[in-house]
Amino acid sequence: MTEPSPNWHKSTYSGNTNDSCVEIADNAPDVIRVRDTKDHAQGEVTATPAAWTAFTAFARTHTV
Repeated sequence: MTEPSPNWHKSTYSGNTNDSCVEIADNAPDVIRVRDTKDHAQGEVTATPAAWTAFTAFARTHTV
């Protein structure tokens, strides 16, 4: 079975100023993709859905 092409969408937490924005592709069953909105040439970071869920749960409860 072939993996679907990434369906990129801007994170709702990125804001409207186009600063520090990321795009997420979460339409494949086994991988979450994350990339910089302004610089696609930098590539992407991938994670399993379980790892992404753990990361976002951590991020919601911690500040930098």
